[in-house]
Amino acid sequence: MSLVTIAIPILPDKRDQWERFVEELRGPRYDEFVASRQRLGVHERTFLQRTPQGDVVIVTLEGEDPVGAFQRFGASNDAFTDWFVQQVKEAHGIDLRQPPQGPMPQLVVDSEDGSAKG
Repeated sequence: MSLVTIAIPILPDKRDQWERFVEELRGPRYDEFVASRQRLGVHERTFLQRTPQGDVVIVTLEGEDPVGAFQRFGASNDAFTDWFVQQVKEAHGIDLRQPPQGPMPQLVVDSEDGSAKG
């Protein structure tokens, strides 16, 4: 199993919109969300971190190939994915259909895996 974690700031004045997005995911769209992640072979967890500089969403993807799942998700064209991509674009200013700018996050310390040591 592999794990990828991504930190994504919520745009200024978009917190309410982001909360409505999350309520949809936790409510009427939950089954679609679960089915989407099962098709991709990942377990997704999302955390909200409030900071003095603004709110940040921390997303973890865990599975056999979370980076590949992230890329496959962006290439999907079903109704749920289209809706999800639009919500992320509006709340975070990120287009999940475009390759991310820069490298993926790098694991630098792991208390249970010595391979992350310098």
